[in-house]
Amino acid sequence: MELKVIKTEKEYQKALHLLEEIFDSKKGTKAGNDLELLSLLIDNYEKEKYPIDLPDPIEAIKFRMEQLGYKQKDLAAAIGSKSRVSEILNKKRKLTLDMIRKLSLKLDIPTSVLVKDY
Repeated sequence: MELKVIKTEKEYQKALHLLEEIFDSKKGTKAGNDLELLSLLIDNYEKEKYPIDLPDPIEAIKFRMEQLGYKQKDLAAAIGSKSRVSEILNKKRKLTLDMIRKLSLKLDIPTSVLVKDY
């Protein structure tokens, strides 16, 4: 099989079909190497044609709080007070750089998500 950069939707669909066929290939074999390369080509095409925007910073914080079972009071150390946390979560106050750093560490959210404008 000849692998090449995917440029069209038709080539993308063909690549996905081929990926299914060789999906269980053993690592280190020709088919395994083709699988790895094909996966990279598909990933590259998807990132270019179907980009995923970063989430809203506040929604990311709320989502992560839910995952961790945190309440607003659990963020007080990173943000300030419970009332400050409420202002941030209700988008009445912007995150500061210091808050972003602390929230990134506490919630394990990339700073690139938290610095996004909202």
